[in-house]
Amino acid sequence: MKPEVISVPLQDRANKLRDWLQNQGRLGLITSIDGEQLITLVLDPKQNKASIWNSPLESDDYPSLTPVVPQCHWFERTLWDMFGLNPQGHPRLKHNLLHEPYDPALLPLRDGHQPQEANGHRQYHNLEVKGEGIYEIPVGPIHAGIIEPGHFRFSCLGEVVLNLEIRLGYVHRGVEKRLTEVPWRKARFVAEAAASDTVAANALAHAVAMESIFEVAAPLRAEALRTLSLEIERVAMHIADLGGIAGDIGYLAVSSSMARLRGNALRMGELLTGTRFQRAFIMPGGIIADPGDKNLTELKQTAGKLKQDLHPVIEFLMNNQVACERMQRIGRLSPQLAKDFGLVGIAGRASGVQYDARAHFKHGMFPEEGPTPAVEQNGDVFCRAQVRINDLSSSIQLIENILSDLPTGAVSSKLPDTLPGDSIGLGIVEAHRGELIHLVFTDARGKIKRYAIKDPSLNNWTALAIAIRNNLVADFPLCNKSFSLSYSGHDL
Repeated sequence: MKPEVISVPLQDRANKLRDWLQNQGRLGLITSIDGEQLITLVLDPKQNKASIWNSPLESDDYPSLTPVVPQCHWFERTLWDMFGLNPQGHPRLKHNLLHEPYDPALLPLRDGHQPQEANGHRQYHNLEVKGEGIYEIPVGPIHAGIIEPGHFRFSCLGEVVLNLEIRLGYVHRGVEKRLTEVPWRKARFVAEAAASDTVAANALAHAVAMESIFEVAAPLRAEALRTLSLEIERVAMHIADLGGIAGDIGYLAVSSSMARLRGNALRMGELLTGTRFQRAFIMPGGIIADPGDKNLTELKQTAGKLKQDLHPVIEFLMNNQVACERMQRIGRLSPQLAKDFGLVGIAGRASGVQYDARAHFKHGMFPEEGPTPAVEQNGDVFCRAQVRINDLSSSIQLIENILSDLPTGAVSSKLPDTLPGDSIGLGIVEAHRGELIHLVFTDARGKIKRYAIKDPSLNNWTALAIAIRNNLVADFPLCNKSFSLSYSGHDL
């Protein structure tokens, strides 16, 4: 997809973006190329189009959009860290990725630029809730389970959570910077490693972005096989998340069954790509190799068997009155808040957001084969589980449909050795957590000068903090698992 570039004066951004969102447009991401401008990617799902608003900067200070459009707050905090750009009027400006040990003068994506005094510190202040009987529960960043690090600070009155402060950035690896340093043909290995449970989606988003720069399409058979890879990853992760929800309820029969069935889904990935986590399979121009008829026949048989085996386990979970009551009215997020904070994926559709990138933007066999999004309205753990189940069912059906009518022919298109100069590439993919975006800019010599990734978790972390308010402390693990967000996808 080639986004249209539009010049938008800095003072017009707030009203223009507010109007855009009110007219059912979407905000993709906000970033900068080199700190000299603000880049706002806006999406028009109805027209299957995207536009870039380019707003030149005269100084490091600019008016914050967050008071007008709340979902901008993560983007503006990241711009402060990475480029030293200071959003004037941001209600709670805090460092997002670079913690206290980092040099205050470090601006990773703006080499040689010294920050203004306002950016020359690394102090982080948690929001304090005051009053008689209020106490705090700090959790992490090191956790008891084998999960990535993140700090959660609960402000409680008795057993009720009044506020949750989430601090991330502990696994910041400089992924975006590294993607501008490696040769473009090797960049796919870095891109797909941005989040280890989203390999296929990141690889596909990278491939689509690079193909849009070259204005080259992958062959039909490659698009079908890439779609299989994406949907297999979605199936495996939805099964894992449903098992995690069951485990946090204490429903171990379902939890252990889902763990076993996830192994069958990973076997599908191995048959298709050669590895269970589908590394190094999708590349710009197509795929690395055809899996062959034997593997594809076994893959189809495995998909049918998985659908058959999943049915009684899901029925066991959703027909259990105790399990359902444990999920209902817990961690509720209203449709209005979901819209205000730009929720995506399962979390968004469980709160009435009728948006699935598979139905709107070109990737794999989508949007032609895009499923009808499953949508619920109540926005609680139960609704997120129900949307996940519906998504799981449609993905397995799609896998079977593709395998029943798989195109023949080549699996890759030859791409030039050098990227075009002064070009833009955009890849939008519906990952298992929601809308994933890769945005690429090349310089005059055809070298990647900016590579921006927006993981779906960035849209949804604030939703978790809001959803747990006025719930019990003991409800947090279940609520957290129902969102199933990525630390590394956010931290990059």
